[in-house]
Amino acid sequence: MATERRERPDQRERRPYQKKKVCRFCKIRGFTVDYKDAKALRPYITERGRIVPRRISGTCAKHQRVVCTAIKRARNLAIIPFTATSI
Repeated sequence: MATERRERPDQRERRPYQKKKVCRFCKIRGFTVDYKDAKALRPYITERGRIVPRRISGTCAKHQRVVCTAIKRARNLAIIPFTATSI
């Protein structure tokens, strides 16, 4: 009866080290978000029109709230669309 040899957890391939994302707003003090600047808000919106979560965008909690509020204001003023264009 042949038994399969199991690998120990430390012998498995590990994921490569990923550099921690740093908040742009904390890094550059003069960098602010304005709801009227659609170009600055683009990196924080997906192609479908959703707000990018902070674990993906790398912003801190304080600045993510500011970005979220700016996006919502821009949507209400029709600067940014609520959703992607339908096909």
